[in-house]
Amino acid sequence: MSDKYEFEVFENPRPGRDYTITIRCPEFTSVCPKTGQPDFGEITIEYCPDTLCLELKSLKLYMQSYRNKGIFYERLTNDILDELSGACRPRRMKVTARFTPRGGITTEVTAETASDQTQPS
Repeated sequence: MSDKYEFEVFENPRPGRDYTITIRCPEFTSVCPKTGQPDFGEITIEYCPDTLCLELKSLKLYMQSYRNKGIFYERLTNDILDELSGACRPRRMKVTARFTPRGGITTEVTAETASDQTQPS
């Protein structure tokens, strides 16, 4: 997204332990930039927190900000990864966007942080 979103985060209660947080957003919507038609899908976020965790209400409002935004699936998935990983600096993060069929074709896009970094340069 072009506007920088301010995420709320909180301290990881177990920073010395690797564990995975999986968040599903099954009612995600955005807009196709070519046709103007709505796109419906599910966004799944999986991450291993380092010192910070994402607060869910803040995340919900961020996801809703895409509701009227015209954006391609590939950019959307990578933007979400960049913004979320920038906000909480996890040990690792993966974002998967699965969209409902359009014209008999389904699309799934997955983006993840490199194993040795949490934010692309």
